[in-house]
Amino acid sequence: MSSESLSINKDNLNLYLNEVAKKYKKLSGRKIPAEIILIGGASILVNYGFRDSTTDVDAIIMAASAMKEAIYYVSDKYNLYDGWLNADFERTSSYSTKLIQYSQYYKTFANIVEVRTIKGEYLIAMKLVSGRKYKHDLSDVVGVLKNEEELGNHIDLSIIKKAVEELYGSWDEVSEDSKKFIEDVLNSKDYASLYSKIDKNEETTKEAIIEFRKDNPDKAKGKTANEIIDMINKSRDNAHVR
Repeated sequence: MSSESLSINKDNLNLYLNEVAKKYKKLSGRKIPAEIILIGGASILVNYGFRDSTTDVDAIIMAASAMKEAIYYVSDKYNLYDGWLNADFERTSSYSTKLIQYSQYYKTFANIVEVRTIKGEYLIAMKLVSGRKYKHDLSDVVGVLKNEEELGNHIDLSIIKKAVEELYGSWDEVSEDSKKFIEDVLNSKDYASLYSKIDKNEETTKEAIIEFRKDNPDKAKGKTANEIIDMINKSRDNAHVR
């Protein structure tokens, strides 16, 4: 049976990946190596210390068909939902085939599955292109900047722009809102207080979207999260005018 919720931390992520690798090795006859590139929250878990957990594991998966069965096997064994490790990310705007090129080695499990991650300016580039105000995209950007700075790796706007261009071809792939956001963050340099503030705003926005969909099912039908955010903001503006 699969559970309805999931919380993955660094320790159990390594356990699950190792179990996937062992099952994949058995199913594929120990002959076909595989590669998994961790994206987003999972990549943050293994590289940084500002987030404790993630709800699922977005990844680029390059493997034989046996990998799908191995992932299902682990979901059943540990009572995870079927999509705990998925490649749905490849259908989003922040996906780029160049992510493979700029990924970094993490670990090899069961001598057959190599796991890589995205970090630093390339992770920031992905988060800026996605730019969701109701997820952890913006707070993740600040968290990465803070942790990299603590490691002695200064990331400035020119480095971020270069990463965006390398992954997506042009800085224009980043929205004007995200451009202003990163410029303001870099000018502030107060990453610690910004992280807390933005993280709280994202949680508040997420709750507001859920509440809006619950209270206004007809208006919310067919609308994206960003469109709902705009509707909420307009409603608040109108209330202030009155």
